[in-house]
Order: sequence, then structure tokens, then C-alpha cells
Amino acid sequence: MMNISLKDKNALVCGSSDGIGLAAAQVLSGLGANCILFARNEEKLKTAVASLHKVPGQEHRYALADFNKLAEVELAIDQLVADSDIHILINNSGGPSPGPLLKASSKNFLEAFHRHLLCNQLLAQAVLPSMKKIGYGRIINIISTSVKTPLPDLGVSNTIRAAVASWAKTLANELGPFNITVNNVLPGATKTNRLLDLIKDSAQVQEKTSLQIEEEMLKSIPMKRFGTAEEVANVIAFLATPAASYISGTNIPVDGGRTPSL
Repeated sequence: MMNISLKDKNALVCGSSDGIGLAAAQVLSGLGANCILFARNEEKLKTAVASLHKVPGQEHRYALADFNKLAEVELAIDQLVADSDIHILINNSGGPSPGPLLKASSKNFLEAFHRHLLCNQLLAQAVLPSMKKIGYGRIINIISTSVKTPLPDLGVSNTIRAAVASWAKTLANELGPFNITVNNVLPGATKTNRLLDLIKDSAQVQEKTSLQIEEEMLKSIPMKRFGTAEEVANVIAFLATPAASYISGTNIPVDGGRTPSL
């Protein structure tokens, strides 16, 4: 029988005050995991924790850090691993601002590199000792379908997301002997605040209405609809379970078939 229970497993879910991160925590909690929500907005985190599935013996909490500030992230994760073993790490943070590659500044690249790749590295290094000790570990990175095909007007994002995917593949190869898997989930156009912002920005640049931009985007999706945060979260949660024990080093699009490559 397929084992998808996460009872007694502790999951650290980054960027989980809303959107895909929160949806992931909600599905993980439904499978029995104890969830630690990790983001910078305390009021939203309190509301998010209250929305999680909970049964007797199951505990959820939150930790605060701004992923634009490595020192804050390091301080928070050091405290978390001192208090609890972490079995599951979900790396997730807000994407870089849109715009053409040639208009991006070095500061734009450095900020994105710190927030996405360096934070992922710091968090992975912190949780790996307990994962190795326990003999169970799941590191799941929420990235983008731009890993497989660069997306228009997302120059910095395309560049940094690809770096994160390469980092994850390298890490998966190094951690395989320890029964620790590393995988990337690549959301396509998903109904989140991030998508609404991208649609609004595109409409302004192209001098079109948001509805026109939305209709154009839907034409590129074989399923002719946007995904939901829960649909992405279901894939994330499966990868966190014992049932996904032999899946590692992969990039899995959750995009309604939009990505043109295999």
C-alpha cells in the first residue's frame, strides 16, 4: 500500500504566509506533518497557522525572517534546528521583479541570488545534519517552468531560477547515499498574487488590459485554465512522503501542459 503519511514528520515551509507556500503547508498538515511556517509577516503567519489541519499530538508554529536579509534567516534557522529535527524543507520565496534582461541592474541580480540560491544553501546546510541522523530527508524547491524554457520579460528570474535548479541537481547527487531526496517543483501560471502582479505589469508595458493579457496567457495552456495553489501543493506534498523515496534530482512542471519541452 502506498505510504503517504507524514505523521511525526516536521516540515519547514518557507514563504508560507500565503500562495503556494501556504497551500503546501495545508496539504502537508493534512497528511500529518508538524509544520513550521517561515516568512516575514507575523500577522499573516498567525492566520496561516490557524488554517492548518490539526489533530491531537500535531503541532504547528511559525518563525520570522526576511529572506532579503541572510543574517535574519541564519539566526532563525539556527534556533529552529536547535529546537527540532527537520525532516522536510520546502524552499520557496517571492520571485524577482519582471522586466527585460538588458534593463536589469547588478543589484537586481545580487538580490535575487541572495534570496533564492544563497538562502536555499544556508537552509539546506542547517537541516542536513538532522536529516542524515534520522535517515530521512526531503528538500523540495518551488521554482518555475522557466527552468525548462525561459519566459518573456522575466530576465532576472529566468537566470536565477536556472541556477537554483542546477544547485538542486548537484545537491541531489551528493545526498543520495543518505536517503535524502532533492527535487524541484515548477509551477506554471497559478492563481496567486504573483500571477496577478505579472499580468498587471504586462498590461502596462504592452498597453493592453489585464483581461487581454490573461486571455493571451490562457491560449498557451493546453488545459485552457490557470492552476490553483492547491494543485501545485499536492505535488509538493507527494514528493515529501515516503512514497516518493526513489524520486530525486527532478524538475516537475505543474503547468497544465504549457511547457513545450519534454
